[in-house]
Amino acid sequence: MTKPSIETRFERTLFGARWLMAPMYLGLVVSLAMLLVTFVKEIAYYAPKVLELTPDQTILAILTLIDLSLAANLLLIVLFSGYENFVSKFDIADHEDRPDWMGTVDFSGLKMKLIASIVAISGIHLLKVFMSLGKTEGNYAVSATTLQWMVIIHLTFVVSGVLLALMDWLSAKTDKH
Repeated sequence: MTKPSIETRFERTLFGARWLMAPMYLGLVVSLAMLLVTFVKEIAYYAPKVLELTPDQTILAILTLIDLSLAANLLLIVLFSGYENFVSKFDIADHEDRPDWMGTVDFSGLKMKLIASIVAISGIHLLKVFMSLGKTEGNYAVSATTLQWMVIIHLTFVVSGVLLALMDWLSAKTDKH
């Protein structure tokens, strides 16, 4: 039994709609460039002051750069995996610089990488705030209530990550229908 032609055309239209995501992935490329500009701006700010910085200030500057780097890595993972999972496969299979994970990260793996990156970024930000407690200089002066909420939110990210991993593990253990 064949499908009616209207149903076939409708399904092809729905399938073709995946290309509406392409501009969003281009927007993520622009976001990656924005992170690069911010990273360079931070380097340009701290590099001339390196001999004047205290060890704590140096660590905070480095944590800021690591934070930006993790956010950029997260953007790349979402960009590559999302495009390959939802729009089209990259035609670069034989390129020597192709990351091993490309083409193998499914939606479940993408969720896990996303939550792990969010937890890492949140943890680094929280560490920066902890390191600046009691200091008057810097941009990280926070109230006890704000710090409490930051810890609660970070723990929420951690618990969410553990629950997502548990759900994926349970899903992998069950029989497929």
